[in-house]
Amino acid sequence: MGELKKLVEEGKIKYIGLSEASPDTIRRAHKVHPITAVQMEWSLWTRDIEEEIVPLCRELGIGIVPYGPLGHGFFAGKATVESIPSDSRLTTHPRFTGENFDKNKVFYSRTEKLAEQHGCTPGQLALAWVLHQGNDVAPIPGTTKIKNLDDNIGSIGVKLTKEDLEEISDAVPVHEVAGARSFDFVASLNWNFANTPPVKDHNIST
Repeated sequence: MGELKKLVEEGKIKYIGLSEASPDTIRRAHKVHPITAVQMEWSLWTRDIEEEIVPLCRELGIGIVPYGPLGHGFFAGKATVESIPSDSRLTTHPRFTGENFDKNKVFYSRTEKLAEQHGCTPGQLALAWVLHQGNDVAPIPGTTKIKNLDDNIGSIGVKLTKEDLEEISDAVPVHEVAGARSFDFVASLNWNFANTPPVKDHNIST
């Protein structure tokens, strides 16, 4: 953070962001230089940041950039409506394999029914749910197809009330989702395992 702060002061970069950082890391980094945004996974079936990370970011005035807002394509119908390509990484994702996948299909079905009520696609509903979490939230859905890009853009027009948000949340109880949120090979890098050790330096408050 000290080096990044120097780059800001030299005019080489404008902002500093973190990804998958623990609450303690966010606090200590923010003391060195204001953090502009924190990138974390956040979707209908991955909401573990809501208890501590989200309130902390709002306390410090840090924007939240959710990646995987469609559950790695799950809520857009990938794998549930169409088969997963054999060369896709999702074939090894804990939530898309074996019994876990069979159990999780019910969440897509529930989302699909709610989407019909709101006149949108399941993917648009899932993305709209993330967008409605606050004005400080800017999700980054990934896609390689124009059709999916257009679908994602359409989520902006989906208006949800507080009651709608609660109903959608209740349709996907996170404690019932089967399988870990990350691939096995990156699980140890998630924010809850990523606390950086404090560095004692007379110029940096720890």
